[in-house]
Amino acid sequence: MARALITGGTGFIGSHLARTLVAAGHSVRILRRASSRLDLIEDLSLDHALGDVLDEDSLRRAMEGCQWVFHSAAVADYWRSPRVTMYLVNVEGTRLVFKTAKAAGVERVVVTSSAAAVGLRADGTPADESDPFNLPVARFPYGHSKAISEGDAQRAVAEGLPVVLVNPTVVFGPGDLNLISGSMVAEFARGVIPPFYPPGAITAIDVRDVARAHLAAAERGTPGERYILGTEDITYKALFALIAEIVGKRPPMLPLPRVVAPLLSRGVNALKALGAAFPIDGNQVWLSAQNVCFNSAKARQVLGTPQITLRQSLTDTYAWYKEKGMVP
Repeated sequence: MARALITGGTGFIGSHLARTLVAAGHSVRILRRASSRLDLIEDLSLDHALGDVLDEDSLRRAMEGCQWVFHSAAVADYWRSPRVTMYLVNVEGTRLVFKTAKAAGVERVVVTSSAAAVGLRADGTPADESDPFNLPVARFPYGHSKAISEGDAQRAVAEGLPVVLVNPTVVFGPGDLNLISGSMVAEFARGVIPPFYPPGAITAIDVRDVARAHLAAAERGTPGERYILGTEDITYKALFALIAEIVGKRPPMLPLPRVVAPLLSRGVNALKALGAAFPIDGNQVWLSAQNVCFNSAKARQVLGTPQITLRQSLTDTYAWYKEKGMVP
């Protein structure tokens, strides 16, 4: 059994990863801030190291005696966070993790990257691990920050640090406390439903399958490789209908013409700049008109097949929000 450090261990993916590792018999330590909410891990037997991915001393102390490091700490709610903060945490924080892990002689580093770091294909077919990031940086700075970190990972591998990259697609499931992807479920449950559905599509996966894939990546992933994690491709029309069915609401019935998406995107950004409250930003509107789908065959072959259907994942997401009193 290994001793593992998880950065971001109190978060959505990190907490499920901690639960998976503990269940498998591994010894787990999490790096967290003193102010971190412990709701998602309070029932687990863990070591707690106080610190931050931007604090090299705390990283060094946290990695002492660890064979594995899972780096899941990141700014994922890019539409709510200052861009400078996102790049600082996602890029500089990851560089410090690599530097510290190499000095500590860590045997394996598994980085929670994102399918956002993978490029989209012009013909709309699902992209795979060979597709480099190609979206406009101004449109998708989050994906750009993850792509930079993947480049740093490759350099770290060349210097002898065994880094494996896992690239989750859109992640649903219980425990999305900060309302990242789960915000769609929460907003529908609250009756905040758009009048239209976008013309695009996404690939989705449950957080528990993501956690299992992280463990598999530590056990048998190849350093320097990226693995896209996905369960099901689904159009927004079908996704919105499925969420609406689960929460007992009426789905949007009007299609958003693809040519209108760029105009709506600019309008949302303009209104947000004036202080209007929106659960998304204009760049997300623009992306929702694209086919943001991915081929996860490589990950399935090496890391295992996802076990949880999208319907079950969304059902469990809604049930968790209701249990926590976050939705009616």
